[in-house]
Amino acid sequence: MEGERTVSSLFPRDHGRSTWTDVICLRAYSNFRGSINIHSPMTHLKKKYLDGHCRSIGGMDTVILFDFDHTLIDCNSDPWVVNQLGATQLMNSLMRVLPWTSLMDRMMLELHQQGKTVGDIEQSLKTIPVCLEMIRAIKSAHSLGCDLRIVSDANSFYIKTILENYDLLQYFSEIHTNPASVDNDGRLRIFPYHSYTVAAHGCELCPANMCKGAIVDDIQRSFLPESKKRFIYLGDGRGDFCPSLKLGSEDHVLARQEYPLWKLLGQNPDLVKAQVHSWSNAKDVEDCLSKLLMP
Repeated sequence: MEGERTVSSLFPRDHGRSTWTDVICLRAYSNFRGSINIHSPMTHLKKKYLDGHCRSIGGMDTVILFDFDHTLIDCNSDPWVVNQLGATQLMNSLMRVLPWTSLMDRMMLELHQQGKTVGDIEQSLKTIPVCLEMIRAIKSAHSLGCDLRIVSDANSFYIKTILENYDLLQYFSEIHTNPASVDNDGRLRIFPYHSYTVAAHGCELCPANMCKGAIVDDIQRSFLPESKKRFIYLGDGRGDFCPSLKLGSEDHVLARQEYPLWKLLGQNPDLVKAQVHSWSNAKDVEDCLSKLLMP
């Protein structure tokens, strides 16, 4: 139909990142190692915006999916490590020629060749702050019976190290991310979530290494229909748009204001079924989850 907009026509496929699968703690896969501004695009979603009017959905039947970089933590963990350990110049020079996950794996090689150890990487990761309000939100949601999971384009080593540093790993039942492991030479290796050749996801909305929408599909299918699970998805980036479209009218998306996800949701309101809430900082997340979850 003339003028009809489909998901695949929203923007061209992004080849700027790479692909494997990692669900640390509980799951393993065969193919891997290891507010609203009236002048903003979100005006189109004003009927879906419930900020300040959140209806409680309870905790026991709720699954909360967290993105990691710029969501659970207030930075991007990849450049954080590279910048702290002195390899920023090389990363900037390779950024336009390598997919992101391949770039990060290459940067781990560079750091290894410079004599940096896995311990140095761990110490850098432990300097990444996690906001107190986010920590409280995680613990509160877990105490109410929510099933907390992470769906992230970071990597398993980074996420696990940061969560363990704040004693938060125990609150998450699954972590879906790019797998990472230390090889026999003591070098940290980072691999893509979906294999380019073995199990390419084929989604035109997502980077080649990871379709978060496919991950959300799998999570939703893992529950029996009669369980009537409701989902809350927290994110900020372009890669969080596809999974947001997988949610239904009883679900919620918490999109970080002025970030790509927030803008894409505002530009494509007809594609969005879930109820959308904006947030700018961890306190906003804590407040919104409290309103949604408290009985």
